Formats: sequence, C-alpha cells, structure tokens
Amino acid sequence: YTLSLHDALPISIHLPSGWRPGDGRLPVLVDPYGGPGAQRVLAVQRMYCEPQWLADQGFAVVIADGRGTPGRGPAWDRAIRGDFVEPVLDDQITALIEAARRNPAAFDLDRVGIRGWSFGGWLAALAVLRRPDVFHAAVAGAPPTDWHLYDTHYTERYLGHPDEEPENYEANSLIGMAGELKRPLMVIHGLADDNVVAAHTLRLSSALLAAGRPHTVLPLSGVTHMTSQEIVAENLLHMNRDRKSVV
Repeated sequence: YTLSLHDALPISIHLPSGWRPGDGRLPVLVDPYGGPGAQRVLAVQRMYCEPQWLADQGFAVVIADGRGTPGRGPAWDRAIRGDFVEPVLDDQITALIEAARRNPAAFDLDRVGIRGWSFGGWLAALAVLRRPDVFHAAVAGAPPTDWHLYDTHYTERYLGHPDEEPENYEANSLIGMAGELKRPLMVIHGLADDNVVAAHTLRLSSALLAAGRPHTVLPLSGVTHMTSQEIVAENLLHMNRDRKSVV
C-alpha cells in the first residue's frame, strides 16, 4: 500500500499483490469509517490486513480519514458540527479522485463501490443515495440511519439537542433520502446490536419500500454490533467481495 497526504487528508491506497500497470484497471472499493472517534489511516501494519485482502480479491481499495476523524486538532474535529453529510462525503470523494489521479492505470472510476460499518455504514448508504454519479453500489453495515435513535451523549455532541436544532437531525438522516436511491444497496444488521439498534435498518428499509426502491437487507441473528463471531466476520468479507459483480 501507499500512504499519502493530500491537502492534509490522509489517504491509504491498496492494490492487489503483484499488480502491474499493464494488468488493466480495477473496480474500486472505498472502505471508510469516516466519523468521530476512529482513525483508519495509520502507519501500523495490522490496520491494513483486511483492506489488503480485499485488494487481493481484485479491487483497488481506498481508505481516507476525513474531517471529523480524530488526531488532527480541534478545527478538524469541529468541521462536522451540525453537518455530517457535506464535509464527510466530500472528503471521501476527494480521496477517491486523488487516488485515481495518482494511479490512473489501476482505477476504473466507472466501477466504484463503497462499504462501511457503523458510522461507515451510514456513510456508505449516504454515498449511493446522494452521489450515485460517483458511487455505483454500497454495502452498509449497522448504519445509524436516523440520529434520533442513537445515543444522546454521542449525537448531541455533534448535532446539538434535537429540540433546539431539529433541522440538523432531519438533514443528516437517511430516512428522508430513501427516495433518491438509484444504485444497489445492501444493508447488514445484527439483530442483537445494542449500540446501533436494528430499528435503524428497519426504518430505512421501510422508507425505501415506501418509495419503491429495491434494496437488500441481511439480518444477522444473534450478532451484536461488531460481529465478533469469526465465522460471521469471515463470511461477510466473502459477501463483500462477491458484490464486485454489481460494481
């Protein structure tokens, strides 16, 4: 992999082992977390075992820590106050474009998928809802689709109190965007999730059905938020790999 900084935006790029420019362009997989509390782009080898495995399945994989992720200072942290959508999604698109600019022989921007879990799942679903011109398929794991349903100690830190700033909750909810879906979307959720409860996915699926938008929901029986069961985690990776056919 390569590790780069573009306008202070940390980007990690992963290509299949042994890939050479003459081997042809690859479908792209954007693989973010993208939210407060977690960094993905670090000079730590173990951070990239899973992304490199995905790359070795035939993808060009891009990871970026955009505005709102930790470790960059107060201004970076506060850039998402009241608005997850614009800065978070814009930074992922900037990272994708920059990665393709640096690796034009590898990146096929006509085939771009995105996957993520938790905040990253929200971001993956957001990406195909808001920017289907850029993202052509998404796998969204345990996404907090409606911030009214999430922990107040987390959500109010960024979006304010729902009684005082209700417009922030409306603008950052995926529910009102459901009618915009034009691309394949798979939503995965553990039914025993006590962090992002399964009602988030049920509410999004209901809105998508009401809007007549086809999608896939994969419920995971007995699984909590982070899919700690090894066999479940392994098979989910295989399913993510197999979604390449829709990109």
